[in-house]
Amino acid sequence: MSEFAKDPLAPLVAVLRDLASWLQAGQVSGVVIGGVAASVLGRPRVTRDVDAMVLLDEGNWPKFLEAGARFGFIPRRPDVLTFAKRARVLLVRHDPSGIDADVAIGSLPFEQEVVTRLQWIQIGGVNIPLPTPEDLVVMKAVANRPRDLGDIEGILDANPKLDLRRVRRWVREFSSALESPEILRNLNAILARRRGRK
Repeated sequence: MSEFAKDPLAPLVAVLRDLASWLQAGQVSGVVIGGVAASVLGRPRVTRDVDAMVLLDEGNWPKFLEAGARFGFIPRRPDVLTFAKRARVLLVRHDPSGIDADVAIGSLPFEQEVVTRLQWIQIGGVNIPLPTPEDLVVMKAVANRPRDLGDIEGILDANPKLDLRRVRRWVREFSSALESPEILRNLNAILARRRGRK
């Protein structure tokens, strides 16, 4: 019986362990984001994949991808680098567990701040880099899907003393830059509902 069959969380922990090792081996700065981060910093929920964001110059993408193979990460498509130039995400699969990982390439000032402010948190005996709760709320607000808005509520519940000034400043900036007023409107609606419950 494999380790994965005995423990349902084992595949996810294995991906996180190997992802952290991949980043450290390549001396690449990055954080785990998405559903895993939302589950740790907020309310646990099911997630089928792992999302990360790294700071990496385009010239280093091939070398980084090559290094990933040593930790079980293989491209999910033959044109992985061409796709990454267009979408700024490396689509890989953790071969030992079969779990997909989307590695976004960050470059914006906010994304650089997210990585410099990261925190290390232990999950299943593995240390993984995570964004601060504030920065994850900003990312979730910008993504603005129903699941992301639900994640924001969970993060706020688990972290009642968030720096909302930072959150609002960045969400306002993204909302304006993307010409998507609903991003800020939806965040404000969540915050207003919370104030009403107090």
